[in-house]
Amino acid sequence: MPIVLGEPGVDGLREAVGVLREWQYEGAPMQLHPGDLGWFWRSGAEATAAAVRTWSRDGQILAVGLLDGPGLLRMTIAPGAWRDAELAQQIVDDVTDPERGVLPEGKVNIEAPTDALVQELLSKKGWKTDEPWTPLRRDLTEPVEDPGVRIEVVGPEQAHLFAAVLRAAFEGSTFTDERWHAMAAGSPYTDARSLLAYDDQGNAVAAVTVWSAGPGRPGLLEPMGVHGEHRCRGYGKAISVAAAATLRELGSSSAVVCTPNSNLGAVATYRSAGFQQRPEVRDRYRDA
Repeated sequence: MPIVLGEPGVDGLREAVGVLREWQYEGAPMQLHPGDLGWFWRSGAEATAAAVRTWSRDGQILAVGLLDGPGLLRMTIAPGAWRDAELAQQIVDDVTDPERGVLPEGKVNIEAPTDALVQELLSKKGWKTDEPWTPLRRDLTEPVEDPGVRIEVVGPEQAHLFAAVLRAAFEGSTFTDERWHAMAAGSPYTDARSLLAYDDQGNAVAAVTVWSAGPGRPGLLEPMGVHGEHRCRGYGKAISVAAAATLRELGSSSAVVCTPNSNLGAVATYRSAGFQQRPEVRDRYRDA
């Protein structure tokens, strides 16, 4: 049967999220997670559907991609199909031809599992490796220590506080409470929680959203940020510890996160919270 490139539409997003959940397992390299779609959902279901691509054979989804920006495709492949030659060639053909509606002309990036055949085929076509990223993982077999600060699970009443912390944590962020509500309305948020950390004066100082992929599977932190006026006081460590504890309560086997190697502060923060570095990963890119 031929490989079919498709766009799931709003009605098909639940299936795409479902297969991404099934594809998460301990020992897998850093890959697209249902939480990545969940975080993108802050722009609404229609925008998320427009950004998702699937590759299927005989009605079975074998690969899922998320256009996480105009020139970035983040994708992963079903565990049993990483070396499927027909699938890999079809994906490469689709992403390198702008007329197929995946990536435009010019400089573009693809994030794919390190050992997938897609990586080798792109390399043969002259695609280069981009800047390194550091995945980090914390095992959740044992109970997680107390974070040492007050932690609150965000509901609709706290959405404006969560949004304010993210805007103060990330330069140029346009996150609003309306975006939190859109994110929380998405199907991935069924297995997610947003958290706020508070200082001794009751100020919200750090925020994180965690995404479970189901019991016994790795859960994701995306995003995590500390208010710019409250950095270097241990709040990043505290909210990361709280994130790990919440994922354990949700049944996750581990907590994972990925940050650029160049963000030394973030790497140090996660390590202080009990996360261990894993082998670095790199996107593939095509020059303009």
